[in-house]
Amino acid sequence: MAFIIGIIVSFCVYVSIGIYLFRKVENSEEYYVSGRSGNTLMITGTLVASFLSTVSFMGEAGFSYDGYPILLLILVIFNASGYILGVFLFGRYLRRSKSLTVPEYFGNRFHSKKVRLAAAITTILGIAAYLVAVTQGAAVLLAEVSGVSYSMALLIMWLVYSSFTILSGAKGVMVNDTIMFFLFSIATYLSFPYIIHSAGGFPDAITKAANLAARPDLLSWHGITGPGATMGTPWEALAWAVIMGLVWGAVIAVSPWQSSRYLMAKNEHVAIRSGIWATISIITVYLFLHISISTIPTIKADIAPSEKVFIWAAMNIVPTWLGVIIVSGIMAAALSSCSSFLQLIGSAITRDIMEQSRNKQYTDQQLLRASRISMLLISLIIFFIGLLQPPAVMWIGYFAATLFAASWGPIAFASVFSKKVTKVGAFWSIVAGFLGVIIGESLGKLGVVLPVYFNPVIIGLLLSVSALIIGSRFGVITREEREFHARILQQPIETDEAKEMSITRRYPVYLMVSGVMIIITTLIFYYWPTTLAL
Repeated sequence: MAFIIGIIVSFCVYVSIGIYLFRKVENSEEYYVSGRSGNTLMITGTLVASFLSTVSFMGEAGFSYDGYPILLLILVIFNASGYILGVFLFGRYLRRSKSLTVPEYFGNRFHSKKVRLAAAITTILGIAAYLVAVTQGAAVLLAEVSGVSYSMALLIMWLVYSSFTILSGAKGVMVNDTIMFFLFSIATYLSFPYIIHSAGGFPDAITKAANLAARPDLLSWHGITGPGATMGTPWEALAWAVIMGLVWGAVIAVSPWQSSRYLMAKNEHVAIRSGIWATISIITVYLFLHISISTIPTIKADIAPSEKVFIWAAMNIVPTWLGVIIVSGIMAAALSSCSSFLQLIGSAITRDIMEQSRNKQYTDQQLLRASRISMLLISLIIFFIGLLQPPAVMWIGYFAATLFAASWGPIAFASVFSKKVTKVGAFWSIVAGFLGVIIGESLGKLGVVLPVYFNPVIIGLLLSVSALIIGSRFGVITREEREFHARILQQPIETDEAKEMSITRRYPVYLMVSGVMIIITTLIFYYWPTTLAL
């Protein structure tokens, strides 16, 4: 009962915030980018909350429980760097463009409706797939905790996230994301000592996991390999982690649900600081989550499906009050991603497709009305897909994310640092990268076994880069393109620039200090106990 009450209370808070902020949304800029008013805390919160979801707390937690916690920690080293690279190499320039959506930025950068339309369509298709995965994960969680059917849980989830997102847009998403960020971070950090204690205490819990006969190599750098395992050889497992880490780094750097958060920042300094705090937050959350999850097989080795492992820990290991926080935190991570995804889909449909295809400029009130209607329709489609498609939380999420790494990665960075890319190259780069991933995944479905170094995202990236290079040999670069490019390369000077810069200069120090602390924590809680086990 306590779990149900906790979830209901959190749902009521999120919806109430949406209703309250609905009255304060007066124009499209507030609805799409929260009036560009986000401070460092809020931008950090929405960056992390829109990234972490049921894919992280259920899909990846289950993957860790199955025998690959260290492989995921290797992966996160690469993907967390996407925040630093993303904000410095793309995010801050995106913010300078003053666009309301990322597809709008691409359209303005290349002075092309076709490029904007291609970016909008890939946004809608890719994010919709991810939204299905996250919504299903949240429904599985709600059904597990409350005892209601999966279909009823899916309906409840749809009602909650669609209501506050449709009402308040980006303004409600940003405020709720910040609250949710604190909730699931607290849940992860506080659960760590309880799970370790239940598994035998420190360092015994780690040494027992390292010597667990039922899962040999559970805490090795490559995880469980060999016949019947998810991974192939140890080096193939490592290659997978590095490749997917780099892919997720690109996703964090350029994907619409991450890079669009910088459009909400109050200024460029806030964007940079938020990218650094997000890096630190992601690494620490993953470190504490996966070390604790790796010890649960010593307590119970037959949790099925494994995606429920953190939920099982919340209901069976930790005190009830903390279990309520954990379950509410996982639910918050799901809702934050769902709301971000739905808001981006609605924005792309209304501003980047409807306005462009009809060659018409809507008034703010028309735009707000059309956005809300499109969000409602899309959320209904996602709901029915969730009913018909069996849940596959981690792998659908990974597939959807790789679409953006391949189709948007090359053109996003080239749009900032190249003066030679034409609209022809930009358009075909997006299309070829998107189709490349689809083709690669289709080959796998047809039974074609691709080597790990020829992952579908690699196919997509190769096609995207090739299309960018070849396509840019055609077409001319217009005066509008050159002027827009020159404008985003100019660093804006804030009113209190000297003060803002003095604060921003401290952040590399924060990053280095946190890096040292994370290394020490890893040595204490992983390296030393596993050395004892060996």
